[in-house]
Amino acid sequence: MPKITIDAQQVDVPEGITVLQAVEAAGIEVPVFCYHPKLSIAGNCRMCLVELEGCPKPIASCAMPVSPGMAIRTNTPMVQKSRQSNLEFLLINHPLDCPICDQAGECDLQDITVAYGGDASRYDLNKRAVPNLDLGPLIETSMNRCIQCTRCVRFATEIAGDSELGALGRGEDMAIGTALHHAITSELSGNMIDICPVGALTSKPYSAHARSWELTHTPSIDVLDGVGSAIRIDTRGLEVMRILPRQNDAVNEDWISDKTRFFYDGLKYQRLDTPYVRGKNGELTPASWDQAFKAIAKRLKGVPGDRIAALAGNLVDAESMVALKDLMEALGSPHLDCRQDGAQSAGARCSYLFNTTIQGIERADVCLLIGTNPRWEAPLINARLRKTYVASGLPVFRMGPVHDLGYPVEELGNDPTLLEKILKGRHPFAETLKAAKKPMMILGQDVLRRKDSQALLSLARDIAEKYGFIQSAPCWNGFNVLHTVASRVGGLDLGFVPGPQGWDTSHILQAAAHKKLEVVYLLGVDEIDMQPFKGTFVIYQGHHGDRGAHGADVILPGAACTEKSGTYVNTEGRVQRTFKAVFPPGQAKEDWKIIRALSETLGVPLPYNTLAQVRARLVAVNPLFDETDTVQRAAWEPFGEKGDILPEPFKPIIDNFYMTDPISRHSLIMAKCTGRDHG
Repeated sequence: MPKITIDAQQVDVPEGITVLQAVEAAGIEVPVFCYHPKLSIAGNCRMCLVELEGCPKPIASCAMPVSPGMAIRTNTPMVQKSRQSNLEFLLINHPLDCPICDQAGECDLQDITVAYGGDASRYDLNKRAVPNLDLGPLIETSMNRCIQCTRCVRFATEIAGDSELGALGRGEDMAIGTALHHAITSELSGNMIDICPVGALTSKPYSAHARSWELTHTPSIDVLDGVGSAIRIDTRGLEVMRILPRQNDAVNEDWISDKTRFFYDGLKYQRLDTPYVRGKNGELTPASWDQAFKAIAKRLKGVPGDRIAALAGNLVDAESMVALKDLMEALGSPHLDCRQDGAQSAGARCSYLFNTTIQGIERADVCLLIGTNPRWEAPLINARLRKTYVASGLPVFRMGPVHDLGYPVEELGNDPTLLEKILKGRHPFAETLKAAKKPMMILGQDVLRRKDSQALLSLARDIAEKYGFIQSAPCWNGFNVLHTVASRVGGLDLGFVPGPQGWDTSHILQAAAHKKLEVVYLLGVDEIDMQPFKGTFVIYQGHHGDRGAHGADVILPGAACTEKSGTYVNTEGRVQRTFKAVFPPGQAKEDWKIIRALSETLGVPLPYNTLAQVRARLVAVNPLFDETDTVQRAAWEPFGEKGDILPEPFKPIIDNFYMTDPISRHSLIMAKCTGRDHG
């Protein structure tokens, strides 16, 4: 490790890092505007200047690699004067609108000017004016404030994979813009707001609604897909004002998707805030909790367990699912399922996990996508694939519908029977797999929803075992299932699937249609056809008046993801937790509490009364829930069933990225995004 001197102190630093990184590692602050640890080095703001012994001029520390024997000084008169001069130049054209800028309180330019700037300005000329850009419904622009750090340009090009922004013009006429004057179409565009060091790019939905110092910050995770991105929920009073990313390099790094960032206004509309019971006239009328529970108890009286079923939805936490599972077992029902889309993912844990892990994608040297569109199903996993492609040239092959992913993809066609040819070595792609050292495959949910899903799983397992996807030394598992919903892996880990002689989702629907089912409990289920349940007594528990609530006989208002502390397991098997940021509206309650209270009325009280006791129950059902924020790898076991592969092509499972759940479907912001061209 090279030895260098920083402010008269000798330190050992890793080889290959920059002077800026070495100085920061030594605990010394250096102001920056254009530098960002996740982006390429631009070196154009000149704020990170430091003095290098033997060099007549200050150097840009972000662009200078360390070398043995360097002597760096970070706070000499030369450095101080250089920083003041740079800030003076930056502020020549910067508008005097700090009091009305949404970035106030979180603005790098403000903070750095106070800490490193001078106390006077020598310029009194007119400031230049730059037209604002229309970047769509999410990003508000004030280009007069832009200091041309090019962070947004580099993010769009390097991370998002959409080269839609660029620096146009030269010198004083240089401006950031789009060549064709159109809106940004990337699903990750909101991250440009976070990395902008001034107020040039701000959140359009959040604009002029609150100041940063008014907000309460609550760490949580995103539950709108299966990735489990780390987020921060900012609230004022009882309202969610905005959602920002938290850094978690193992999952989402510093980024979140636009749906995660802007769905929150859907929490205000069409909410269920009181119980409802359908009367004799067929209309739903408001009721008390006691009346709702008594209506359920009256209908369940005398109903045998094999004529009762329960389904869990996509946003449901593990605490609620274990409570509902315990209630169904107490009522004698084996008919329960957490896979409302009909997916056949169950059995060996390795058969339904993203075994490579999200961070492990960066170690792969070949990737095969089967029936999946990661750009819409998991934008942060797609960003990780792109990152690996940019860093190492990862070759990506696809079998399924064509969709622009932001990086080159070699199409193998949309014929599932090609997998049989690959297994037998009769397809050119087989040679690519033979040469790969760490191959990985990603199976989408459409693979699991097909009639031949078990045969496809078996075939994929055989390919994985034949071509080195599974390696013990070095430890490598390249078999991956990409889940698109937050509750799925947790439900499978808890065994929220049909018991002995039990029915899965498709059979529950068939039984209801043939009048073989009397009562069904829908816990946050909004993505199925309610038509078969006509004539069945439907108990719906959820937070929005969506599809499930419209066909219910009793509605129990639950809490949304921002209104409860809950446990989820992401697609790679990482146990994570949300934390309550606000209280649910009206009489709505946390879901597990509703089920616990109902069990009392039904005469089968569940043996827990606190959140800690419910979580102890989770651990009793599956010890994996005892450790959070770590990936506990699954042993490689047999799964799938031999059978014929149908030639039916794979189909997309998401038609509209911005509306995939009851919250985003009621978001006005997501409605505006749906109206734009989103790839």
